[in-house]
Amino acid sequence: MSTEPVKSVQSANNEPPKKSWWKRRRRWHKTIIRLLVFAIVLVILNSTLSRLYDYWDVGSGSWFSRFSGNQWNLQRGAAIVNHPNQFGDQYSSVRYLWQGWSPADSLWFYTTTQGSDLLPYDFFMELQDPATGKLFRSEESLYSYGYLLQTATRHNPDALPVGFAKDTYMGKDYLGFTCAACHTAQVNYKGVAMRIDGGPAGSDLDSMLQKLSDVMQSTLADKAALEAFEKRVIDRGGNYSSTKAVDDDLKNFSQRLTTYEFINRSPTRYGYFRLDAFGRIYNRVLEHIITQDQLNGAMEDLVKDGAFTQKELDALRQDQKTSILTGKQRDHLVFRLAQLLPLRAQVELKKKIFNEPNAPVSYPYLWDVPQHDYVQWNGIVPNAGLGPIGRNAGEVIGVFATLDWSQQPGISLASVISGQGFSGPHIDYKSSINVHNLRRIEHHLNSLQSPKWPGDILPAIDQSRVHKGELLFSKHCAVCHTNIDSTSPKRRVVAQMTSLKNVRTDPRMARNSVVYDGLSGILLNQYTSSGAGPVLIDQRAPVAALLTKATLSVVATPSPNKNFIRRGLDWADDLITSFLDNDIKPSIKRGNYDPDTTAEPYASLLSYKARALNGIWATAPYLHNGSVPTLYDLLLPQNPEDAKDPIKAAPCVPNPDYRPCKFMVGSREFDPEKVGLKSSGYDGFSFNVRLPGNGNGGHEYGTKVLSKEDRLDLLEYLKTL
Repeated sequence: MSTEPVKSVQSANNEPPKKSWWKRRRRWHKTIIRLLVFAIVLVILNSTLSRLYDYWDVGSGSWFSRFSGNQWNLQRGAAIVNHPNQFGDQYSSVRYLWQGWSPADSLWFYTTTQGSDLLPYDFFMELQDPATGKLFRSEESLYSYGYLLQTATRHNPDALPVGFAKDTYMGKDYLGFTCAACHTAQVNYKGVAMRIDGGPAGSDLDSMLQKLSDVMQSTLADKAALEAFEKRVIDRGGNYSSTKAVDDDLKNFSQRLTTYEFINRSPTRYGYFRLDAFGRIYNRVLEHIITQDQLNGAMEDLVKDGAFTQKELDALRQDQKTSILTGKQRDHLVFRLAQLLPLRAQVELKKKIFNEPNAPVSYPYLWDVPQHDYVQWNGIVPNAGLGPIGRNAGEVIGVFATLDWSQQPGISLASVISGQGFSGPHIDYKSSINVHNLRRIEHHLNSLQSPKWPGDILPAIDQSRVHKGELLFSKHCAVCHTNIDSTSPKRRVVAQMTSLKNVRTDPRMARNSVVYDGLSGILLNQYTSSGAGPVLIDQRAPVAALLTKATLSVVATPSPNKNFIRRGLDWADDLITSFLDNDIKPSIKRGNYDPDTTAEPYASLLSYKARALNGIWATAPYLHNGSVPTLYDLLLPQNPEDAKDPIKAAPCVPNPDYRPCKFMVGSREFDPEKVGLKSSGYDGFSFNVRLPGNGNGGHEYGTKVLSKEDRLDLLEYLKTL
């Protein structure tokens, strides 16, 4: 018998021992863990370096700002305006009130791009009004539209006003708007300007865009002006090297702005301090989701209605390569079609596709926004989960983000995340929207606090009235307007919703958000959310549902504007941080309102939100539509004549016992007695409360029982909040 040991089966088959297999598996585990740790470190490093670079600006701690005699002005770049504007406003110094932000925080907020592309940057810098020879961007021009002037800083070398910024998209530079353009306030008092970060802007965007459109068209029509413009743009050495490229883009962007103004024309002028932002956002979404099939259907309806002939429609369909209605390029359909249609057909097509943005509202103030459960005037946006980024993405859509949405074969990770399923084709939501910066801006607002009444600039608060005013506030106001600790990082603001039938303020904004609908286009048969549960999108759907779905899809799409590595790092950073860093969880709305149901999934939007009133003294005009100039006027009841049909009402005559029926808007001069802005004695924008959307009724809680002394007591208490 052989004494040679018997080989194991594993050895005979040359298989590794079981122990070695386990060791190898542990090595794979270690490799995967190392890769994950490496990826996380890259994301953190990328975010940290970006933050350090963005905050390195004048005011971030340079020796010059530390030792200069005019530190507060130089640190945040605010310019002095010694010459009065058309309303008589001027100021010789600028003061910043303490709101929890450093000078670098303010400058970062002013200049950080969110992906807004209004027009090529070189065009904005060189456009001149042929009628006057003055640059459109001159300080005099932009100040007249209510924009706040700045001096040059590191990240703002061209001294753009607050909220104007350069955005680079796909290798080209554009002029766009930042959040600060609509959410930075200033009130003036006896030559001192008080800048208020996050406050409601006093700008007139609509008039500014109309003027810009006129200047672009006038330049195209004036040969000498066009040649001079071409030379100035090319001499800048930016994105243009030929006159043809300049001419082509000037025609293109002029037509874009003309089309935008045509689509969003409102019978009620907005004026200063307000805008129908949601109405315009809705229309931009509808413009970019429509499909060729739906556009063809709308055109065929025009033929049936007699606004367009069959011969004209057939001519549009003949050329298979270039026709908007039959060609292969399936994005920017409405814009391209508008260049070919006669005016009568454009008017009728507008009625079939778009909704009238006729409900202007005041720009909301931003302090405590990240701490809210629901935001916007009617609580349309929940603040939980990805809600804040989706809300901000919608805002950028409204201020001229480039939207290159198109249908693509197959699927993508972004399409799966956005709920398009695992079968192609899918919709690619490529755009200039800078989701990464939007997430950082929202996080930045966490530390913003409301401004306190500056007793060293404005008249001191009458402390003898404050206690009596506090008792009146508890009796008439506190049930809706909760008091919070505005300095606490753990503060929460629960929105108290009140239905239209109870609050009785102008209903147009809230109603539009519910009744406005549109063709669903590329969103057809996808699911979105409502207050009552999931909603399947039909051929026509509420625009609120379409906006929710579109913004989620944008957020899920990595930026095409960055290289592969940076794109992946920022995308991962945004999605992970948005969920982990948001302490606001889904919750039920509070207040006296009609809840959402399966039959009416958006019923709760037919209400308006009451919020904490800290810093309210700095947010005039008042009510959601800016229809009351001062807090004192808000404590008065509406004149019964203003509630009537304007044709049947008596002529508007000022009455000190009622809220004013007409007043001037535009000046930033502060009225410390009535707590608001100067509303008479100058030639500004005339606000008429009897026009549609401008109603100043409602919110009359206690106003009919308060004496004048009561109102003054309550006013002194409101100054302390």
